[in-house]
Amino acid sequence: MPDHTSRQFDQELESVRGRVLEMGGLVEAQIRDAIDGLATANRELLTKVINSDHRVNSLEVMVDEECQHIIARRQPAAGDMRMVFTVIKTITDLERIGDEAVKIARMSSNLFDANRVQVPRFNEIKHAAEVAISMLRKALDAFARLDAVQAASVVKDDVQLDEEYHSVLRQLITYMMEDPRTISSSLEIITIIKSIERIGDHAKNMSEYVVFMVKGKDIRHLSLADVERAAMSTDE
Repeated sequence: MPDHTSRQFDQELESVRGRVLEMGGLVEAQIRDAIDGLATANRELLTKVINSDHRVNSLEVMVDEECQHIIARRQPAAGDMRMVFTVIKTITDLERIGDEAVKIARMSSNLFDANRVQVPRFNEIKHAAEVAISMLRKALDAFARLDAVQAASVVKDDVQLDEEYHSVLRQLITYMMEDPRTISSSLEIITIIKSIERIGDHAKNMSEYVVFMVKGKDIRHLSLADVERAAMSTDE
């Protein structure tokens, strides 16, 4: 491949990588605004989350089209093909994270529309959301720096988030049993905490793609110990 063509190819890959990080920043802001809107009963913030969904969707379509053009024009091989594959898979998970943030915003609006201002287990929900946001950030940072070890750490964080999700779920079930008047609000909170757990799942998926991109190893469905070994391995 001539040098100028190679440089153009590198620029195209860098462009789509930048778009992925831009999209990641947007969905992180959506999550934060949704949780802040829930905490403060800020309807404008919740509406902002819902209205920003089209920007995330547009970016997904744009990056997907760019990747398809790269495949058609450049016919990338080996590591470059893994990069393009990772981008395509990652933007799908980012779009779904955005959908979960919108769901949180809609459920929060429902709570306030029904004047159910008291949000049970909010501190636990906020902490779970911070864990999910941290996982997203780490996955994006690992993608940007091609860091398989950091990507593998996100898989470990997902175990913690799952435990927090099940803990809040048990608490809310007890809450509903003790006071049936809280059933409606508790069910909406369960939807919110489930969306947070799903955000963590998508961040975990993204981290798995990074390990595949860097190491050429498919770590889906492996034990945590095997994931960490694959990330630290020197053979590709």
